[in-house]
Amino acid sequence: MTAESFRAPEEGRPGVPSAPAPKGLLDVLGVAAVVLDVQGRIVFWSPQAETLFGYGAAEALGQYGARLLVGPEHLDEVVDLFTRVLAGGESWAGAFPIRHKNGEERLVEFRNMRLQDDLGDFYALGMAVDHSTVTRVETDLALSQQLVAQSPTGLAMLDADLRYALVNPALARMNGVPAEAHIGRRIGEVLPDLDTALLEGLAQDVLTTGVPTVERYIAGRTPANPDEDRTWSVSFYRLEGGQGQVLGVAGSVVDVTERHRASLEAERSRRRLALIADASVRVGTTLEVERTARELVDVTVPELADVAAVDILDHVLSRRRTGASDGGPQLFRALAVKGDGRREALAAADPVGSPAMYGADRLVTQCARTGRPVLVARVEPADLGRIARSPEAAELLRRAGVHSYLAVPLIARGEVLGALDLKRTDNPLPFDEDDVLLAGELAARAAVSIDNARWYQSVRNSAVTLQRSLLPGRPPDAAGLEVAARYVPAHASSEVGGDWYDVIRLSGDKTALVVGDVMGSGIDAAATMGRLRTATCAFADLDLDPADVLLHLDRITQELEHYIATCLYAVYDPRLGELLMANAGHLPPVLVPATGGPAALVDLPTGAPLGVGGVEFETTRVPFAPGDELVLYTDGLVETRDDPLDERMAALVALLDDGHRPLEATCDRLIEAMRRPDDPDDVALLVARTRPPGGGAG
Repeated sequence: MTAESFRAPEEGRPGVPSAPAPKGLLDVLGVAAVVLDVQGRIVFWSPQAETLFGYGAAEALGQYGARLLVGPEHLDEVVDLFTRVLAGGESWAGAFPIRHKNGEERLVEFRNMRLQDDLGDFYALGMAVDHSTVTRVETDLALSQQLVAQSPTGLAMLDADLRYALVNPALARMNGVPAEAHIGRRIGEVLPDLDTALLEGLAQDVLTTGVPTVERYIAGRTPANPDEDRTWSVSFYRLEGGQGQVLGVAGSVVDVTERHRASLEAERSRRRLALIADASVRVGTTLEVERTARELVDVTVPELADVAAVDILDHVLSRRRTGASDGGPQLFRALAVKGDGRREALAAADPVGSPAMYGADRLVTQCARTGRPVLVARVEPADLGRIARSPEAAELLRRAGVHSYLAVPLIARGEVLGALDLKRTDNPLPFDEDDVLLAGELAARAAVSIDNARWYQSVRNSAVTLQRSLLPGRPPDAAGLEVAARYVPAHASSEVGGDWYDVIRLSGDKTALVVGDVMGSGIDAAATMGRLRTATCAFADLDLDPADVLLHLDRITQELEHYIATCLYAVYDPRLGELLMANAGHLPPVLVPATGGPAALVDLPTGAPLGVGGVEFETTRVPFAPGDELVLYTDGLVETRDDPLDERMAALVALLDDGHRPLEATCDRLIEAMRRPDDPDDVALLVARTRPPGGGAG
């Protein structure tokens, strides 16, 4: 027997098929091979035998195997087994104690058989493995098999071609396909309703790179649950043999549907709370109906809907008594519309500010009439006609892909104001009951703000109307003077009412110029202002000195409970070319010389406000040459919450120091430059310019 007898076929040699790659299990077991001739001498000794028994090949070859490896107590038994194997060709397998070179006795698993070479000679082949190694491998294998078979986690092995090589019962149940029906097939062939391109792509990446993919969420349907979406956590790991060869990919699958749903619901709840908190800060920041409506749709889109509109019943805005419960069509007015996505859906909405009549069968009308939400979770083509204002608008909604609709009423203090109209186009989820609750919460908060703004605007309109009715109209003609004036109400209705100006013709071609500010706000302040203005006109007719006029006004103001006022009273005498001025706690006027000199604040004694009492007022003479300008104003023009008053006064003077212009243009310039839209105080502004001699009345 020669080494050629045991040589493996040469891989790739013509006529010899290529052998598969060797597996690593034999290396783990460390299988040793020993061959004995008929006399029992060792004629073949593998390297693994040296590892297992301790003797090198030079020490073992030619030695009697029984004497070398077995103790005296087992020698007869071994010889008997050897004889039986060689004599009858009987194979024998079992565990047997051997003696290691170091003297230790070890238990070894043997498998013995008879060999015959090409000359007809017989040999005994012994395959030997350490018993403890075999036991460990058997234990590991049994444990692995039981873990795979009994694990509640779905487990699979894919070979190098990504075909199923092993599937445990748990995965077979998840997939609804018997385990044996998986073997040899790819994922897409077994589970066509999943995103198999993604799954196989993940597995291929792991196979190629060796980098695991851990807990990747996959959603879809399997034959086990063909009518229900499920979610799984999928992990892939590359399997390698003992020599590093790639065997395939192991996959684990855990059904996390309920956990995923709970997580999604928790996230939805968090976002709902965040949206409500955001709305509480962003909606109702002012007492303006239109702005509050815009703030509501800004919060709603795109978090809750792709298109949102705030539709208010027209009779609510006009404060008429016609209600929304008469069962007929209703006239709505869109206060705000916002869309995020399809232009067609936004084009189908009512133009902001324009009235739109909706019939009794329209869903928004039903919402306003009943005061209850209207939900169409899945919009069908027939529903669009009940949502849109017209067939053309319904077609636009169809083209935009509106698939879900929700309208919730805007109710404040028991009155239905209108509805919040919501549509979904790009968001694939339909509106559900949770969305109804969220939209209702947003609508309820916004409705109170809208109702407050509606009432305040009504009060503001009344106050402004009263204020304007108490102020002079176009300033009257005055001898030797050109006059322009402005009144600008405050942004908030509660601040309307206290400021006034007046131009009063006196005897002898003289003219009184008055500006004042009642400290307070609202209709009461406007009424007080009216009384003071009337009194000022009466005392002016007496041709009194300005200080005396303020003294009489001070006494009248003291009789008005809780009110004081500031006032600047000036009399222009064209014959003398001068102004007589008296000040009751008011800001000083600005004098703009015609000579090109710098504009400047007129230096006047401040005086005490009207109503304080017990304070004398002083009259000051100020030259007022032809072409000179005098600018009188109330504090609402210059005072702000953030800027120092002296800086604002300097800014006012600077605006007047850059050349003369028409008085109307001067008023517009001052209001535009100094006034802010949200300033909390009203403004009275009066500008007068002297005419040259012979210029006539203004």
